[in-house]
Amino acid sequence: MEVLKNLNPERVFYYFEQICNIPHASFHTEKITEYLVNFAEEHNLDYERDENDNIIIRKEASPGYENAAGVILQGHTDMVAAVAEGASHDFEQEGLKLRVDGDDIYAENTTLGGDDGIAVAYALAILDDDSIEHPSLEVLLTSNEEVGLLGADALDMSRINGKYLINLDSEEEGTLLAGCAGGLNLECRIPVSYVEETSVCYRISISGLNGGHSGAEIHKPRANANKLMGRLLFQLEDHVPYMLADLSGGDKHNVIAPHAEATIMASREEEDQICQVAASLEKSLREEYAGCDESIRITVTNLGISTEAVLNPVSKGKVIFFLMNQPHGVLKMSGTTPGIVETSANAAVMSLKPDTFVSLSSVRSSLEDAKYHVRDQICYLTEFLGGECTQDGEYPAWEFRTDSPLRDRMCSVWNDLYGKTMEVTIIHAGLECGLFTGKKPELDCVSLGPNIRDIHSPKERLSISSTKRVWDFLLAVLKNMK
Repeated sequence: MEVLKNLNPERVFYYFEQICNIPHASFHTEKITEYLVNFAEEHNLDYERDENDNIIIRKEASPGYENAAGVILQGHTDMVAAVAEGASHDFEQEGLKLRVDGDDIYAENTTLGGDDGIAVAYALAILDDDSIEHPSLEVLLTSNEEVGLLGADALDMSRINGKYLINLDSEEEGTLLAGCAGGLNLECRIPVSYVEETSVCYRISISGLNGGHSGAEIHKPRANANKLMGRLLFQLEDHVPYMLADLSGGDKHNVIAPHAEATIMASREEEDQICQVAASLEKSLREEYAGCDESIRITVTNLGISTEAVLNPVSKGKVIFFLMNQPHGVLKMSGTTPGIVETSANAAVMSLKPDTFVSLSSVRSSLEDAKYHVRDQICYLTEFLGGECTQDGEYPAWEFRTDSPLRDRMCSVWNDLYGKTMEVTIIHAGLECGLFTGKKPELDCVSLGPNIRDIHSPKERLSISSTKRVWDFLLAVLKNMK
């Protein structure tokens, strides 16, 4: 069923729906890359596909544009795969169930992948239409961006010839991004020991949180379920002699954890006290996060008597100490760019394994030293508790250029087209432009995109009207590059 069939611009939404029908979660981009290869072959376009599933598709300049500097249209092929509470979806086998609600496109019970499926759709629609005027084009679509910019990091930039790069991976119409923070991921592993106990099991769930993008939305006063669970377990210590059997929370390194769950063991006589502590904290948190996460729920479920492995008191204390002291949220705002986050951390994912407590954090900063300071802070905390950290997915900041002919031209076109001044800013979320300019310093880059709300969450929505306006703008920019 073609849900987006009658939307304008037709080819953009046609290709967006095609992409949504193909599973393309991070680390599972083979099918979408095959689709892009077939597209290039069917349209007789030159293309390259590397061993990391990055793909470059080239199209010669339109008549009259042969001497214009080449333009690179860039996006990524993977999406964050997240499911609404209580729902299920096989992202390796199933496409998305698209729906239209007024001006919005969303996916039923899952993330939409507008980040960055709309970039791929824009690029294919341009390649598909020979009436569009443009300089020579290179469409660069990288893989596994959402899990550490892995495709871009591995890309051989000597394959790229264009002078100007338009990244189509931002989510606010009318804003041109010209810089971003750098970042890295940390996996912290703390050894734990268990003993076997028989008692009543209680499952404690924290849910109802908005979550969101750990870079673009870290400045919003949203709750992190992992941090809240640490707070709850700490408070329970003062009221109930309980044992900790299991613990988990969060899904992805670049998502603010929207849910967490713990299994504790205690006597039946303690059940009322456990429920009271949970209810009291829920009330306090709803007041604390009023206006942003007032739907926080803390539920306690009696699972009955059983014999389980539980953390010994020392290991339990280490886990709670870590959760209470793990950095999360905005750590420093920029002193030079008002309203922009400079440094942050996201307590993204946690889990208890048979012999280890594992926590995944993402760290971002516009300043390299500040990024490494937060990394060292988390590593020192982990090592103090007898654990160790491993780092991966590091990417550099994309530094603002004072001289950018591409940025100036695009601002001028926006003003001519819509009679408005385009905002130029930097963003705290990571973009691949920092990696590209690190390998090819002369590259002139900008980033733009249509309005997309609540990315990286099942509430994600793409604006239809904004998608059209950005499409018209993109075509006007390419025409103006003559």
